[in-house]
Amino acid sequence: MSLYLSAMDRTFIMTREAGLARLAAVIDRLGQRYAAERNTAPGPYTETTTSALSPYLRRRLITEQEVVAAARDTHGAGADKFVSEMFWRAYFKGYLETHPAIWSDYLRLVAEGEQQLAAASGLRRTYERAVEGQTGIEGFDDWARELVETGWLHNHARMWFASIWIFTLHLPWALGAAFFLRHLLDGDPASNTLSWRWVAGLHTRGKHYLARAENIRRYTDGRFDPTGLDERAMPLSEAEIAPAVPLAPADPVPARPVALLLHLDDLHPESLPLDPACVRRVGGLLAPAPGASGAVQAADAAAMADALARAGAHFSCPAGPAYAGWSGDLPVVSAWAPVGPSAAALPAGILRLRRSWDEASWPRATRGFFKLRTAIPRILDAVAA
Repeated sequence: MSLYLSAMDRTFIMTREAGLARLAAVIDRLGQRYAAERNTAPGPYTETTTSALSPYLRRRLITEQEVVAAARDTHGAGADKFVSEMFWRAYFKGYLETHPAIWSDYLRLVAEGEQQLAAASGLRRTYERAVEGQTGIEGFDDWARELVETGWLHNHARMWFASIWIFTLHLPWALGAAFFLRHLLDGDPASNTLSWRWVAGLHTRGKHYLARAENIRRYTDGRFDPTGLDERAMPLSEAEIAPAVPLAPADPVPARPVALLLHLDDLHPESLPLDPACVRRVGGLLAPAPGASGAVQAADAAAMADALARAGAHFSCPAGPAYAGWSGDLPVVSAWAPVGPSAAALPAGILRLRRSWDEASWPRATRGFFKLRTAIPRILDAVAA
């Protein structure tokens, strides 16, 4: 199974079955080969050197726990690099969950950036050339077009793109993050926002990521050789640091019939910790990212439809969109929605459950990644991955 259906129809099939097929197709490459090749970005028409599981993981059509278990079963300690990279996803979610002001600040900065574009014609022209892939910067323009056309970019290309956007083109970082979130089929509020902040030097204060022509030449196998990059730019700074807040506790599961509400952050209801409840109805809530492209909205809708079909069969109950009054008089339970559009759209008063993966990881994701990374063996033992 290739990354794309074909060169002409470069879209992911957003079902759990397709996610599991992708995992089976790449499992042999998630050991030492992944560690050696993952930084090389071969281009959109060549099989990627990363797993390309992210669109399925972002919606939890497949879960981190089962992917890590499969990699370790196949490669043992040889999968350590892949497993560590998987935990960056948990780290970003846990960090944003305990620093929610970062998301609010991002939304504010996007709105302010859009106002700047309306008021400053020079900035607006630079922005338009950037998102249209018309800056004249080799590589950058190709990645801009690839993102819009395919909904996906290699992780190293994302870092180069963000760095050039911020430090060479001097565009607001939040507008770049919003551009990604609109088009990425794996666009995750936490990973996307915090990755852009890390490149800018805001996540780890004073430590930024500068795209360098030599690095781009090396890891694109000479396909791109950009000129004019600012390779000496200073990191961005901000006046205030978002305060950390305690991780809110999950709710207990009631021992009675319930209605289960699905959202785009968790579409594997079969593995949710629902005992001792009895699911009698299932509803689906679609809350896409602000301004999401048609391709992203279609992927979200397909993933939700797949999850609702599976949930209806698994729980032997009605399953469909969460229209007004869908739950009747049943209490509504839901998987925990991390900070982002789904969490903002969930109705008040529902009971929020948390998976063991998140319960074990998020409390260790309140500062730098090191605290979580050193706990990976204990976390894997705790969740039996």
